[in-house]
Amino acid sequence: MAEQLNLSNLKPAAARKDRKRVGRGMGSGKGRYSGRGIKGQKARSGSHKMRAGFEGGQMPIYMRLGKQRGPYSKDAMPVGPHRTHMAAVNVRDLERFDAGTEITPELLAEAGLIRSAKLEVKVLGQGDLSKKLSVTAHAFSGTAKEKIEGAGGSATALKEPKVKRRRKKAARAAAPQAEAASEEAPAEDASADEPVAETEPAEES
Repeated sequence: MAEQLNLSNLKPAAARKDRKRVGRGMGSGKGRYSGRGIKGQKARSGSHKMRAGFEGGQMPIYMRLGKQRGPYSKDAMPVGPHRTHMAAVNVRDLERFDAGTEITPELLAEAGLIRSAKLEVKVLGQGDLSKKLSVTAHAFSGTAKEKIEGAGGSATALKEPKVKRRRKKAARAAAPQAEAASEEAPAEDASADEPVAETEPAEES
């Protein structure tokens, strides 16, 4: 029979261990420096809470190394497939659907071609398409649109395509060249209309 529980036999379910009481005098065994050693960064509060990659203030390794060029670099924000929320589906993936099917992001999610219908979808042009399909997506590449419409289907974009803007430096460099070309053109035409004066041959002495 189990012992009756009362105030005299109460005890915790697991063994308890008293916390370490530091800085309570030399006789406690944890006085003076309280187990931290003598001076230095590790003797200060917060010394064990440094962020990952911190090297004491010197130039860290990730800044000393060269950067990867191109859209796959983390420094090329916000470009790159790892920084976009648009899912890619190729034309060859649409070949599994029956002819005449109306393809939407929801249908692509059900078929497992994209992770979620909440993602924006862009149809790319890899592969061939031989069926007439009505495809609705957020964006289409030029090749994908040609192949879908070439098979007799339709490509409906849910977002307006972005218009590429010319860089200011390129526009400024092209402006003086265009002006110079426009100034030279009438000068050439005028010279063509003027009669050419006939010159008499020099008399031989």
